[in-house]
Amino acid sequence: MGNLLSRDALARIVPFVLFMVLLVVRGHWPAEGLWGVDARWIYGVSVLVVGGSLVWFWRDYAELRRHAWPNWLDLILSVLVGVGVFWLWINLNDRWMMLGEPAASFVPVDGEGRIEWGLVAVRWAGAALLVPVMEELFWRSFLMRWIDKPSFEQVDPRLVSLKAMGLSTLVFTLAHTQWLAAILAGLAYAWLYRRSGSLWSAVIAHGVTNGLLGAWVLVTGYWQFW
Repeated sequence: MGNLLSRDALARIVPFVLFMVLLVVRGHWPAEGLWGVDARWIYGVSVLVVGGSLVWFWRDYAELRRHAWPNWLDLILSVLVGVGVFWLWINLNDRWMMLGEPAASFVPVDGEGRIEWGLVAVRWAGAALLVPVMEELFWRSFLMRWIDKPSFEQVDPRLVSLKAMGLSTLVFTLAHTQWLAAILAGLAYAWLYRRSGSLWSAVIAHGVTNGLLGAWVLVTGYWQFW
């Protein structure tokens, strides 16, 4: 368990843990609200808290500095992979491809079925901008490299082992309801990181996936994907 309490490790673990704790809180918040707070706005709290933690630790994310930006080919590939994962996510949803039900559903409509755009904005910003950074820092930058070596910051992502890619993707899958789509998504994001050596490649692909998913959910009304 070496180096788990190092600042480099905590910078990647703390935002993820905060997000997961608030996800549990939101999932157990009374549907009718508590203390005048609608459960859906707990997601807004997540955005503020997790976003604040990322800002606090920002100087520790060497892989997200300007010099770590992917080249044009990898950038285009990241966008294409993001689109492909989005397509998989909305199609690989048969019952046998699911692990239970979502821990905290998010339906941004009022009692009369009208969309509440404030909730939509918070949810979309969190899913498309915040979550990709937070999750890729944890799953790929930290966990995948840590599996290979506790001093994970010394591991070149381009040399990460297939075992680390597989095991980190397995754990990533357990945090998602759609297990088959999550496996393919996790492997795709890990492959981008390993191929380019730039975490931005995985972040961009993840952001494209989540951004398209949010737009698709708004158009179709399939809120279960949120």
